[in-house]
Amino acid sequence: MFEGNATLMLPADAPSPSRTRIDPRAIRPSQAYRLLTASIVPRPIAWVSTRSVEGTHNLAPYSFFTVASSEPPILQITSIGHKDTWRNIVDTGQFVVNIGTETLIDQMNTTSAPFDSSVDEFEAAGLTPIDSEVVAAPQVAEAPIAFECEKQLILEVGNGTIILGLVVGISMSNDVLADDGLPDFGRLAPPSRLGRTEWGLAPQTTIRDRPRATG
Repeated sequence: MFEGNATLMLPADAPSPSRTRIDPRAIRPSQAYRLLTASIVPRPIAWVSTRSVEGTHNLAPYSFFTVASSEPPILQITSIGHKDTWRNIVDTGQFVVNIGTETLIDQMNTTSAPFDSSVDEFEAAGLTPIDSEVVAAPQVAEAPIAFECEKQLILEVGNGTIILGLVVGISMSNDVLADDGLPDFGRLAPPSRLGRTEWGLAPQTTIRDRPRATG
C-alpha cells in the first residue's frame, strides 16, 4: 500500500509490538484516502437524493457524514470532488438525506457508480422516488428515514466540499420506531462503510449512562 514515496519511520528502540509511523506528506493522496477510510470506521451513510434543474433525479451514498448542529438541526456531508449531488445542491439549494438499511446495501452500492448526469439513479437501482413534503428533491420510498434539507453553507476544504443542510422536514417509517418515538437501531439496521470494499452490518449494542458531574 505504501510503495513509492511513502516514508515509514520505525524507531530502532521501539518496543514490541512495534508501531508503523507514516508521514502523511510523503504518501500519495490515494494512499491517504485508503488509510483514512480504513481507520475512521464505521461511517454512517447519507443516501443523498437531489433533483437537477432539468428535473433529473440523482441518488448517491456519502459516508463522510455527520450531524453538525442540533439547534437548529443541520446535517453535514462531504463530497470528494464536485459530483452531480454537489451541482444539484448548488443549483437548487435542496436535497434529502435518506437512511438506508442492510436490505438496501446492493441498491446503495449501485448508486455509488459514476453515472452520467443524465442518468436517473432511482431507475438504475430499481428504487421508487416519492415526493417530499417541503423540498422539491425526492425521497427514496424504500428507505425508512428521510431528512429534507435546504442548503445552509458550502465550504471548500482541500479536495473536499463540505455541504451543510438545514433540516426542514423529517419522515420516518413507523416500522423502525421504538415505544419512545425514536428510531430503534435494531429495527433500522443501517449499514455503514468501512475500508476498501467492505460494508458494515448493524453491530451488537451496549448501554452506558453518561456520567454526571460530581463535586
